[in-house]
Amino acid sequence: MSVIDAMRASLAALDPVSIEIQDDSAKHAGHAGAKAGGGHFRLQIVSPRFAGCRTMERHRLVYDALGPLMKREIHALSITAKTPDEH
Repeated sequence: MSVIDAMRASLAALDPVSIEIQDDSAKHAGHAGAKAGGGHFRLQIVSPRFAGCRTMERHRLVYDALGPLMKREIHALSITAKTPDEH
């Protein structure tokens, strides 16, 4: 399973309406995190679970859903998290 597939599977816990994940790892070749094997990703996620949450709370929900992937497979993650009404 690819890292993106694993991310999608983990983020399913947030009942997303849509998920877009872009792997930007190639742009960071030679970076310390890239050398250790962790990738750089950009995530856009829309979920009703974000309703009533501030940005930091939304990001925490994403980090919690990704769990162990954040320690190994993901070195850097740029997150855009919105509700369906904001999308």
